[in-house]
Amino acid sequence: MIGFNKAYTSGKELEYIKEAAIKKQLAGDGFFTSKCSEWLESEISCTRALLTHSCTAALEMAAILANIKEGDEVIMPSFTFVSTANAFVLRGATPVFVDVRVDTLNINESLIEAAITSKTKAIVPVHYAGVPCEMDVIMDIARKYNLLVIEDAAQGILSTYKGKPLGSIGDIGCLSFHETKNIISGEGGAILLNNDTFTKRAEIIREKGTNRASFMNGEVSKYSWVDIGSSFLPGELTAAFLWAQLQEGRLITAKRREIWDFYHKIFQDLESTKKIKRPTIPENIFHNGHIYYILLSSNSKRDEFIESMKSKGVHCVFHYSPLHSSKIGKQLGRISGDLSITDDISSRLVRLPIWLGIDQIKVSQCVRDSLT
Repeated sequence: MIGFNKAYTSGKELEYIKEAAIKKQLAGDGFFTSKCSEWLESEISCTRALLTHSCTAALEMAAILANIKEGDEVIMPSFTFVSTANAFVLRGATPVFVDVRVDTLNINESLIEAAITSKTKAIVPVHYAGVPCEMDVIMDIARKYNLLVIEDAAQGILSTYKGKPLGSIGDIGCLSFHETKNIISGEGGAILLNNDTFTKRAEIIREKGTNRASFMNGEVSKYSWVDIGSSFLPGELTAAFLWAQLQEGRLITAKRREIWDFYHKIFQDLESTKKIKRPTIPENIFHNGHIYYILLSSNSKRDEFIESMKSKGVHCVFHYSPLHSSKIGKQLGRISGDLSITDDISSRLVRLPIWLGIDQIKVSQCVRDSLT
């Protein structure tokens, strides 16, 4: 069986974990945490990068930094993971769901302005499959209405929009290093700050609401509880594993793109004969090859395809069930306009396995066999 995901290791992960153990600092913010933060700040060109124990944690930190409160509204796509909405719901806000574009499956930037009310505090573009949202338009809307932009770049590390790395364009960016992502630490994430006014408070929120970071830097004689916060900091063993991955980040991305490009080229005839729809990639962007999906003609065709691939030894999956149609989404969210594209796309999308070392030739042949 070709599994849907298989974690890639560079070969240095255990070496660095052993080194961290020898240093006898297993809590966070040690040597490897610092190396990872420096790499992210350099490669993504953000003001400050702080490791978190997940992208969920990064989003929750972003909601606190944005001063989201009960009654506020936050605009986002419904076609996303639950953490995108949960982070703001936990602060008492209402997620306002907007439809996606039919080409990139990203939030439709032309529908955002109609969703804005006097209660709106932020826009959360989600860069689906590592393909950038239309950030120029989104940033212009945010400036016009004095809104924050929080990029959910969980899938977008090392992707760029018009030369700008994802996570560096909005006020705040959030990354994931979950095992299913390109660059991994098992569980893990990072919050990227592009506004100096957020940096000091982010350090406090991340350290349970204390000014421990200032204490460790010798700025105060003792640390105390000065703000709300939680334990968002990962341990040093996680950072050690991640450092091995980040050092090969460009190589990992290049190899992912090779597999993605192979799929895209070999399935061209299937699209021309209308058996599938391939991903659409806009101009002036670079994507990291995180997800390769195909769209079938109907929900039943999608389900039949997944079962057929399984019988041939290849594990494929569908993706998000739209948040607006979930139990809690209906209860706590608000829909802006028509979400018919979200409903349609989510019912027909199939993700193919894409990981370093996969037999993409076998996968592609099974795809063909399952469509004939």
